[in-house]
Amino acid sequence: MTGPSRTSEVLEITTTAGVVQARQQVRVLAQQCRLSLVDQTKLITAASELARNTLVHGGGGTMTALLVEERARRGVRLSFADHGPGIADVDLALTDGWTSGTGMGLGLSGSKRLVDDFVLDTTPGEGTTVTITKWGR
Repeated sequence: MTGPSRTSEVLEITTTAGVVQARQQVRVLAQQCRLSLVDQTKLITAASELARNTLVHGGGGTMTALLVEERARRGVRLSFADHGPGIADVDLALTDGWTSGTGMGLGLSGSKRLVDDFVLDTTPGEGTTVTITKWGR
């Protein structure tokens, strides 16, 4: 499915500083991929929300980031994983406007709208992994 890619980078997200570091790392990869400024902003915003969710709702976890190539396009793929409580009601969590009341108000649905590919894998009691990709135009 995915063609050649650079080595992935894994970042621990266990503190607020980890969320900031995740945003910075995503900015660098988005620039390396030559995403437009608008697409960089969309990806960084989605990554910030997902990193914060990893910390606050998942009790901490990791972000794996890499540049990917598929056919004739290049993009940035990010995967946020935690071993927290998981998401009991995925449909509710993906509902526009739903928020836990503590975030930026984007939630998972907002993050999903900001990227090109969005995959949510969650098991109550075991954790959550959200993988997103933003493709260059």
